[in-house]
Amino acid sequence: MVAKAIQPVSLIEEKRAALPTSEAAYHLNRSQQTLRLWACREDGPIRPIRINGRLAWPVAGIKAVLGV
Repeated sequence: MVAKAIQPVSLIEEKRAALPTSEAAYHLNRSQQTLRLWACREDGPIRPIRINGRLAWPVAGIKAVLGV
């Protein structure tokens, strides 16, 4: 049996303040590794929030980059 991938909620309907790397990468049309590099180098268009060693990407920042 093949597992179906769950598609993230659209940014307009998103109610969370921040997204995990996988969902942020989907919306930004970038690989997850690209977002991790942005976080490591601190040179990307969005700065993530670090929560207990995990990255959370602000929805407001993603919307600003995409012009939504």
